[in-house]
Amino acid sequence: MIDESIKYVFEFMRDAMDQSIKHTQSEYQKLRAGKATPNMLDGVMVEYYGSDVPLNQVSTVSTPDARSLWIQPFEKGIMQDIERAIINANLGYAPQNDGERVIINIPPLTEERRKNLVKTLKQEAEHGKVSLRNARRDAMEEVKKAKKDGLSEDLAKDAEDEIQKVLEEYTTKIDQLTASKEKEIMTI
Repeated sequence: MIDESIKYVFEFMRDAMDQSIKHTQSEYQKLRAGKATPNMLDGVMVEYYGSDVPLNQVSTVSTPDARSLWIQPFEKGIMQDIERAIINANLGYAPQNDGERVIINIPPLTEERRKNLVKTLKQEAEHGKVSLRNARRDAMEEVKKAKKDGLSEDLAKDAEDEIQKVLEEYTTKIDQLTASKEKEIMTI
């Protein structure tokens, strides 16, 4: 039974953990698993009138098939800027300009590249788990403060046990996401 006086701790912790899960998922989406998706170019910044702007704000990114991306700029004058931004992002893509759009052909992944992607995937999973543990640490500190302010020993112990259960629940979610993405990467 969680005491009403520390219920906010759990709400705050779950919010932080939900954010960790969302961040981990967004990082996983950036890892290409052999098929083209528009979000593969998330994070690419294009110089546009003197400032860096996300690619999706100056163009439309589409996937006509599983092996290619089409980037249709809103203004034809920035096609070279888009090509340069993609090359400078070090994503390993070779953009081609056909006069109307920038085209990126996605080559099939080699076995070595798949293994490297899985390593990166596991690093991102560990970052997510560290973030979860940080949220747990913060929640535990709040319980300790509440204990100093008069929360009973039994209620504090129950809260700490519940915090640990929540951490394990979210850790399992990251493990499931990781296993799913690893299977997607390793599938030829």
